[in-house]
Amino acid sequence: MKIHEYQGKEIFRKYNIAVPNGVVTTTADEAGAIYTKLGKSVAVVKAQIHAGGRGKGGGVKLAKSADEAKAHAKAILGMMLKTPQTGPEGQLVKTILVEEGSDILHEYYVGITLDRRLSKPVMMVSTEGGMDIEEVAEKHPEKILKETIEPALGLQRFQASRLAYGLGFEGDMAKQAINILIALWNCYDGEDCSLMEINPLISTKDGKVMALDAKVNFDDNATYRHPDQVGLRDEAEEDPLEVEASKYNLNYVRLDGTVGCMVNGAGLAMGTMDIIKYAGASPANFLDVGGGANVTTVTNGFKIILSDPNVKAIFVNIFGGIVRCDRIANGIIEAAKNVKITVPLVVRLAGTNAEEAKEILLKSGIPLQVADGLKDGAEKVVQAIGK
Repeated sequence: MKIHEYQGKEIFRKYNIAVPNGVVTTTADEAGAIYTKLGKSVAVVKAQIHAGGRGKGGGVKLAKSADEAKAHAKAILGMMLKTPQTGPEGQLVKTILVEEGSDILHEYYVGITLDRRLSKPVMMVSTEGGMDIEEVAEKHPEKILKETIEPALGLQRFQASRLAYGLGFEGDMAKQAINILIALWNCYDGEDCSLMEINPLISTKDGKVMALDAKVNFDDNATYRHPDQVGLRDEAEEDPLEVEASKYNLNYVRLDGTVGCMVNGAGLAMGTMDIIKYAGASPANFLDVGGGANVTTVTNGFKIILSDPNVKAIFVNIFGGIVRCDRIANGIIEAAKNVKITVPLVVRLAGTNAEEAKEILLKSGIPLQVADGLKDGAEKVVQAIGK
């Protein structure tokens, strides 16, 4: 689950990570009043959306007066902010953060995420703050320093020191940076995060080190341990179909293709998407209905997929392991009766009682094609949309 920058900074404050003073608002008139209240000569008006690169899209502006803060807020609020992370459609800005400006000496990048190859968290830092870390990794990988963290031990002070001095910090500012890095790990671990970034972490001309931005993603699997996190969710920032799917415990991610996919198991779902692409089309979604595919999950899956107007055909690819294929076939038939399927449907079932399931589907009277394998299914669904 993603949260806004201002929410991330509130969490940072709990862990004694220094951040600038700021106030959130949804109106332009309040932005001018907030500028005055902050009492600084420069303030920053920042769009609050779940995407990076806001400055490049015009979502971050400097204000040197209350009137200027009000004017920037008026321009930003209600705009469809387009960044490399929002896609071409952009994201509607409903909230802004007005915070005091900082006299920046240098910008740095700091992030923590899971290294899936090592199955351990890793802290990454770079002197190239303010830039996309992916761009830095591609063009200047030598400028990224990493420390692998043993989960049972946490980030050790010697590791934080190595990173801080590697960034060029010295003296009191090095102590501040070390403390921030340790606090960031404590925050990441304590809040059960999947990703945490400060981009940029800054040093100021008066000798301070602070987080100028905050990107915090929570691990949804641990939300039950943090009931306070539920209230931080902003569904307006999420795809409506993904929000709807989450109500039925379906793992759904909307994509930009034309073939709707309904699969059980994340690995099989990824393989299905790949083979559709290989066959000449593009998947419209990632949809994992879980191991116990039944009438309810399949029905809701069909509803979610068909709500996407880009879908021209549906490929159901399910492995019958926990649940026998004949039961899954009957579930698909019942679901197809409950939902008006207006596009070609291709079904591939493999596993226990797969042959019986095939007979059930062929005799059902439901307009569908039965595939004999993964490759056959992908080719049939691509042919069905005229590719």
